[in-house]
Amino acid sequence: MGEVRYAVTLSRFESYAVARAGVARVALGGELDWDSAPYVHKAVAACLAEQPKTLCLDLTDVSFCDCAGGNALLEARSAVRAAGAGLVVEGIGAQLARLLALIGASDLLPAGRVAEATEPARRD
Repeated sequence: MGEVRYAVTLSRFESYAVARAGVARVALGGELDWDSAPYVHKAVAACLAEQPKTLCLDLTDVSFCDCAGGNALLEARSAVRAAGAGLVVEGIGAQLARLLALIGASDLLPAGRVAEATEPARRD
């Protein structure tokens, strides 16, 4: 498997994705809302095309998430499961944790850490 990279930058949202060595990482930052939610699907799809064994959603830099963003994360979870890959979620902040609790989805996004071969997903 080669390396796949995908990046999107909007005025208040960024996503970076990389897949290699059987592990994929999608790092999201800024506001995850109605305008940016479609880019979550695109980043996840770009990584899943490489058939990783594990996909990590890094939400550490997400500053805001509305229901559309929460739905995009749940759709990402479904896509990862349908592809037969494992899912790990990093960096769920207080606001996103509260949203997930309110919609009864706290247990659907498993927290963990996957770093193997994927750390360069972010640009500095």
